[in-house]
Amino acid sequence: MSIRNRWLMISVGLGILLNPLNSSMVSVAIPRLQHVFQLDYTVVSWIIFSFYIASAIAQPIMGKASDLFGRRRIFLSGLVVSFVASLLAPLSLNFGWLIVFRIVQSIGTSMMVAVGMAIVRIHIREKQATALSVLSIFLSGAAAIGPFIGGVIIHWWGWPAIFLVNIPFVVTSFLLAWRHIPNDVPSMTSVARNMSFRRWSDLIDAPGVLLFTVGLVALLVGLLSAKSSGQISFSNVIVGLIGFVGLAAFVRHELKAKAPFIPLRTFAKYPAMTWVNVEFMVVNLLFYSLFFGLPSYLQIVRHVSEFHTGMLMLSLGLCSLVASPMAGRWIDKSGPRPALLMSGVLMTFGSVWIVIMTLDQTSPVISVCVALAAFGISNGLNSVAMQAALFKSSPKEIIGVASGIFNTSRYLGTILSSLLISSVMGDNFSFEGFRVLGIILTIIALSLVFVFWRHKESGQLHES
Repeated sequence: MSIRNRWLMISVGLGILLNPLNSSMVSVAIPRLQHVFQLDYTVVSWIIFSFYIASAIAQPIMGKASDLFGRRRIFLSGLVVSFVASLLAPLSLNFGWLIVFRIVQSIGTSMMVAVGMAIVRIHIREKQATALSVLSIFLSGAAAIGPFIGGVIIHWWGWPAIFLVNIPFVVTSFLLAWRHIPNDVPSMTSVARNMSFRRWSDLIDAPGVLLFTVGLVALLVGLLSAKSSGQISFSNVIVGLIGFVGLAAFVRHELKAKAPFIPLRTFAKYPAMTWVNVEFMVVNLLFYSLFFGLPSYLQIVRHVSEFHTGMLMLSLGLCSLVASPMAGRWIDKSGPRPALLMSGVLMTFGSVWIVIMTLDQTSPVISVCVALAAFGISNGLNSVAMQAALFKSSPKEIIGVASGIFNTSRYLGTILSSLLISSVMGDNFSFEGFRVLGIILTIIALSLVFVFWRHKESGQLHES
């Protein structure tokens, strides 16, 4: 790889790592935010919900915008937006403003993720597979070490540091990207400037985005409010109904839209691909329930510091990183099904270990590393195996659409994990609540093992 291409890779890599880094660092910050803003976990969990909902919406929209305005321009704009959000978030007067800046940060980082892979694929002609694998390391590595970085900097400098730590990455990436990412202003730019508002709306499916956002947010607010108050009030029912109606209207709209935000007809046309996305959603539900739930358990229930929590969570990331390359070789040889089956078994074991661990309130804190290692290895297997399963179940002509749906499934699984934690824990974390969470995760993981095992009889996920 030439020196120019290496600098291009570094500039893009430093930009795209901001999204997974910021989504993972916050897992260690939640107890501190609860204390600072005097809020329960249900309310503070919106720091997670808001980021993933905004990412799920922003990434496909920014992908379309890059076709009109150029990928370099979108990438640099994303860095500017991320810089502003990271600078202003620590100055938030209350938790509501922090959520606003968190959403802006999610949009900015999503702009870079949406076009980063495309920039490398277009401008690096030699050893493309190697280049893309390096970007994957930036993405997975940032997610893996995020809790560790978050734990260390919160311990020494407080929660605002998880935003300020972005600034060196943003500035470095911007300077390198300005110099090394080539101009790629497409011929569509002049068309975009003269485009009517209605044409813009149709292009990004604004009605679909609006219905999806309103429906999902209203449903979450209704469910979480009912759980937080401990009773189902009339207002909770109304908000929940608005959510259901909004999502139902979204489904109806998407089935008729010419350029849908989420192409639902594709699910009906390719059922094997649909199952892969459902399974991927469940896999992320399991993984992120531990990822976001365990740090709060350690800090609130076991009184472990942010620093030591980050150190413990590092075992999850390291096991995931070590397992991924080995998973690639295994899947190349045997196909995705054996790796998926093993990942399900490991998540079941990790979930059972959570239950065992919480039965004895004097159990060594270090014992959580057993569950973390099991989930870390399973995540390394899943990250490769689910992608391979997607490629096998999706026709080549729609692989771009399939990849977009695949990422949406990841975000929905993550949102569901936060909803599950909030529903089980309510206002306070406890041994009993975390044990209940472990039991629920065990049941879900066992169901997933059964589904993966059934693939053998149905012929799915076999080498074609």
